[in-house]
Amino acid sequence: MAKKQHGFFSHQTLEKNIGWMIIASILVVSFAGLVQIVPLFFQHSTTQAVAGVEPYSPLRLMGRDVYIREGCVGCHSQQVRVLAAEVQRYGPYSVASESVFDHPFLWGSKRTGPDLARVGERYSDDWHRIHLRDPRKVVPESNMPAYPWLEKTVITGQNVDERMRALRKLGVPYTDDDIAAAPKAIEGKTEEDALVAYLQGLGVGVRKAKQAEQAEAAKKAAQSAAQPAATGG
Repeated sequence: MAKKQHGFFSHQTLEKNIGWMIIASILVVSFAGLVQIVPLFFQHSTTQAVAGVEPYSPLRLMGRDVYIREGCVGCHSQQVRVLAAEVQRYGPYSVASESVFDHPFLWGSKRTGPDLARVGERYSDDWHRIHLRDPRKVVPESNMPAYPWLEKTVITGQNVDERMRALRKLGVPYTDDDIAAAPKAIEGKTEEDALVAYLQGLGVGVRKAKQAEQAEAAKKAAQSAAQPAATGG
């Protein structure tokens, strides 16, 4: 029986040539990835900040840098997944529009410690300070390392204004006045002050915006229910 001939553009070519197989696989995966990723750059839900999310203040911005430098992102995530157990523990699940001003984002991929996406204002400033200096004093079972030096390290000589200009180029809406006032805003502050400020703001804006929205909806519902009664309907 005559051997069937196969053209170059066939499965036989890929099956018998590992080089072409690798190239074809890369092309397919790249195309599939682009189809999933590119549309996200044009969706409002991923490119515009959700209600309550605002650019970081100078102090919080410096605190975020301390958070990154000390490796906090290695043990704490900042993304509440759409799982019932996580929503019950941490609060509403995270959405992409909460992170539009984060460069880079700090969603994380490991939870040696709890998720921090909604930790803002759940504890007092003093609690956070004690926790950073000696975690076991407030959480006896904690395996988090202590950061006592943050209390005594003053933020000096930091180019916070240059950082804000760089972030503005990436789309963060800092004004010239915001940038000009930034060095004064962190003057005399310690790294501990900055880190506590950063933590205390996580998830707060979104939470307050949702509470305000719910209150407004409840007010309108009450007004609508009162109208028929007032007119004798």
